This record gives sequence, C-alpha cells and structure tokens, in this order.
Amino acid sequence: MTNVPINPVKWDRDSLVLLDQRLLPLQEVDVRCTDAAAVVDAIATMIVRGAPAIGIAGAFGVVLAAAAAYRAAPARWREEIAPMLAALRAARPTAVNLAWAVDRMVRAIPAGDADPGPVLLAEAQRIHAEDLAANLLMGALGAAFILPGARVMTHCNAGALATAGYGTALGVIRSAYQAGRVTEVFATETRPWLQGARLTAWELRRDGIPVRLVTDGSAAHVMRERQIAWVIVGADRVAANGDVANKIGTYALAIAARYHGARFMVVAPSSTVDLATPDGAGIPIESRQADEVLFVAGTRFAAPGVSALNPVFDVTPAALIDVLVTEKGCLERPSRPGLAQLLG
Repeated sequence: MTNVPINPVKWDRDSLVLLDQRLLPLQEVDVRCTDAAAVVDAIATMIVRGAPAIGIAGAFGVVLAAAAAYRAAPARWREEIAPMLAALRAARPTAVNLAWAVDRMVRAIPAGDADPGPVLLAEAQRIHAEDLAANLLMGALGAAFILPGARVMTHCNAGALATAGYGTALGVIRSAYQAGRVTEVFATETRPWLQGARLTAWELRRDGIPVRLVTDGSAAHVMRERQIAWVIVGADRVAANGDVANKIGTYALAIAARYHGARFMVVAPSSTVDLATPDGAGIPIESRQADEVLFVAGTRFAAPGVSALNPVFDVTPAALIDVLVTEKGCLERPSRPGLAQLLG
C-alpha cells in the first residue's frame, strides 16, 4: 500500500510527461513528449488512455503545437498550427473529452501577435486542475448512493490513470471505501488490452482496497453469487439522451446488472456529455486492429487464418443506467430533459 499519488499526465520543463500505461503494472516508465506529434502518437497508441486523461494530454498538445508554430512562423502561426490541431482532435474518435479540450484551448488563443504560449499553458493547467477537483467531488457524490457493506464491480480503468489523478468510477469506489461503504471490489479483466487486470487491480491494490480480478465472461455469474450491489463505470461519451459509450463489455454488464438486481452507475465529468449527439446511434465507435484480439503478449493464440472483429467501445442505453454522476450533480434515470437541466 502506498500514499504516493498517481500522476499519469504531467507538465515538466516545456514537455508533456506521460506514464506509459502499456507497460503497467510490471514497469513504471515515463514518456516525454516534446512536440504535438508525439502527443498524437501517445494518444493513438494508448500510452495515455481514459477520456479525461486524453483530454488533458490533448490540451497540453495544443501548447506544444502553438510553441512550434510560433517559433517557425511568428507572423502566421495561426495558419501553421491548424493541421496539428486537427490531428490532435482526431487522435481517438470516441472519447469526446479530447475534442472538447482541443476546442476549449482554441477558444483560449489570445488576440494579437504576442507569443500565445503563456496563455495556453495556463489554460491547459486549468483543465488539469479542474479535472482533479471534479473527480474528488464526483467521488463524494457517487459514494453517497452506496449503502454500507456493499460489494461492487467495475470495468476497464476509470481511475487515477484515466484522469488527472483520482478517478471517476474508481474515485467513487475510493471515496466509498474510505467511508466504510464498500467492502470488496471485483474488477473485470477487460479484454483485449486488459485495463482491468493491469491497471485497475494495480491501482486498488496500491491503495490497499480489497480487489479481486474476474474474467469478463464470469461477470454475470459473480454478480449473482457475490450479490454485487453496484456496477460502477466511467464513460467516454454521454449522448444528449443519456446513452453512454464506454469500453467494450459495458453494455453486457448493464444488461446483467438489470437482470440480477444490481444497480448501474456511470461516473463522468460534464465535459464527457455531448449534447450535440442526440443519442448513442450517433456516437462513433472506434475499431482497432485485429491483432489485439488474435495475439496475447506478442504470441498468437488464435488459429492461423482466423480473423477478428475488434470494436473497442459499445453503447449502453440510458434505460439501463440507474445514476449518472457528474461534478455538476447526479441524475437518476438519465434522460434528455434531465441532462439539459443538469448542464444548464
């Protein structure tokens, strides 16, 4: 057990430093990004992952892009930066926080011909700080729904590694455990990248929170046999009607939770809510290369000639969600009118 905070995204001496999440839990290695192209690559290759953390990385990527453009062409840096802004925005399509952060940074670009660096760095640092504050608040708000003595289940990693350093779903679990409301956590392994096995279990064990890993296929059985009270997950995008895109497998957990009487909680900052997307059908679902399914740790386990389908997100309908927790408040049975009112 350690009290040292996890810092997956850091700004240090004009560089963005990212904890390489592909190597966890066996190695803790930082990757230093000195230009925006390296940030794009880090987001695309999952050195950094989790919607809020991707957004924060994207914001600092804009800082690096602006610095390079201003050095190259002080008189026309706004034109020079445009291609890199587009590349950052498109590095991963499903997580709306990335586009939200890049767009917010663009709105912060100062007028005039002065170096935009200091203004943009301050804005990126605000985004970083706001995310941490939102996570701490959401942790407290979500924990209040959980009765003492509960066993909970979580999927993928929506913890410190996916955010500024506390977590959305794991923020609620951390707060609930500290309050004596959670006794045990069951983390699904989350194939094919095993974020639950490599990241969530590592985080919880590091904090001294009782955690047991379960295979994705055993989740419904464990819900029934262990009397899971809550399934708590994060989100990569919440549509205007309350439908939620999250890591593949979330939809199946929501269905199983409804059948077995477990409640289903989604925890996400308001930046994850996309009122411009009417419902889940409009959320772009990212697919990745088949080798992520066909290979494990560099070794092929599928038979030669077999192909694979690898969607990495799915959409959980709002009707299966009991509570949506944001830093602006909680919404039971999320709906279009409820979300519009919550976000003002």
